Amino acid sequence: MSKQIQAIRGMNDCLPEQSGVWQWVEHAIREVVASYGYQEIRTPIVESTDLFKRSIGEVTDIVEKEMYSFADRNDDSLTLRPEGTASVVRAGNEHGLLYNQQQRLWYLGPMFRHERPQKGRYRQFHQFGVEVFGLPGPDIDVEVIALSARLWQKLGIADQVTLEINSLGSNQARADYRDALVAFLTEHKSELDQDSLRRLETNPLRVLDSKNPQVQAAIINAPSLLDYLDEESRQHFQLLCERLDSLGIQYRVNPRLVRGLDYYNRTVLEWVTDSLGAQGTVCAGGRYDGLVEQLGGKATQGVGFAVGIERLVLMLQAKEIAEKIAPSVDVYVTAMGDNVELYGLQVAEALRDQLPGLKVQSHFGGGNFKKQMKRADKSGATLALVLGESELQDNLITVKYLREDKPQQSVSRDELAAFLAALLLA
Repeated sequence: MSKQIQAIRGMNDCLPEQSGVWQWVEHAIREVVASYGYQEIRTPIVESTDLFKRSIGEVTDIVEKEMYSFADRNDDSLTLRPEGTASVVRAGNEHGLLYNQQQRLWYLGPMFRHERPQKGRYRQFHQFGVEVFGLPGPDIDVEVIALSARLWQKLGIADQVTLEINSLGSNQARADYRDALVAFLTEHKSELDQDSLRRLETNPLRVLDSKNPQVQAAIINAPSLLDYLDEESRQHFQLLCERLDSLGIQYRVNPRLVRGLDYYNRTVLEWVTDSLGAQGTVCAGGRYDGLVEQLGGKATQGVGFAVGIERLVLMLQAKEIAEKIAPSVDVYVTAMGDNVELYGLQVAEALRDQLPGLKVQSHFGGGNFKKQMKRADKSGATLALVLGESELQDNLITVKYLREDKPQQSVSRDELAAFLAALLLA
């Protein structure tokens, strides 16, 4: 026997018993973005490597260590996308969607990073994101935050997430702060771990992200970003907070909050949870007013966020919300006897015609009543339709309740669709 091939480490299958939760989450996302008037954009999974080097920054962890890059047959360097924003900006520039225009866009799909796989962090993972272009004020920052808050409410996890916000200021303010932070960290080099020492040389703001308690203790007195804000950014952040207050959206100002990507400025945000262990960030994003120009377009403001779908699914499973999601089958049609199988097929197809929202599964392969009922129960269906010779002769359907302790009943075939609609689709 030849060796069995398995999935690549960190790239996981989504099995049938899990896909229902994913579909439910995706459906909730589509409903929420539609309610805000956002339009979907779909970009390729593979992009030019230069796109991510120019947008993310060549000295970031993603570009240095995590990207899946390869040379194609033309010897061009290509990369499996590690994040979605750069691809959306590239598409917007290429197709003339951004300059002097306002766009509210969203995307959903797989991303790839070569990291050490662990719970909530995989090498192929899926993100939902929104990207808005052409709006400079804090109002749109508030809207994208409100959109994310509405998604948590719809999914039933609003009580499990906390919003943290900060401002990185203008590019000049961020540069001034960087100099002050480097000076402070240099004085405390002996208290930094190897990862923080490396970041000190390449991307010092990321030292503030360290989860090492020793490093956290060392930077507790580090200068605060908020003390280095330019006046325009300070007013932007104040208006952001006032509007969040007016909407009743609770938040915490975290002066240590930064983003790992070089293109962010002003507003940065994270939704965090303590229900996922080390992987506490559920959603992250912010404003990136210089990225469009950095990638070859004309200066255009941008703001957005990305959400990890795997982490949402883990939260739903932990809260047992996933178990309450509607089953993939409403009605299971059984047929006892060779002469009845055609009748069963006709009944199932008629129901699909009459009730498009009804999920109907037919039994095939024969078997006695006990075997067919076992399959019906395993399907997760709410009802079983039992068809035998007597039902065929009398033009009746026997309805058996699989999830409730109720007596079975007979319904005429002509009245079956109305009966099931009232029972299951009301």
